[in-house]
Amino acid sequence: MPLFDFRCKTCGNEFEALVRAGDTPRCPACQNDELEKQLPIVAVSTDESRAANALKSRKAQIAKRKDAIVAEEEYREKHDKGDL
Repeated sequence: MPLFDFRCKTCGNEFEALVRAGDTPRCPACQNDELEKQLPIVAVSTDESRAANALKSRKAQIAKRKDAIVAEEEYREKHDKGDL
């Protein structure tokens, strides 16, 4: 039995349903059978998208580390003045 995404034309409810050949699904919220079958969303992964995501992640990690270094240096400057 295939799994489909539907949107009810009456109440706007969106849901998934397993539908056998010849069966007419009904909205679980209002029991209406006036439904729109939604297009499935497909995730695609390519070498390029994986490389781009890895680069984006590395840049985010570097930026976080830079922020930590700056914050640590500011803390030292503020708190080490009295130690001289």
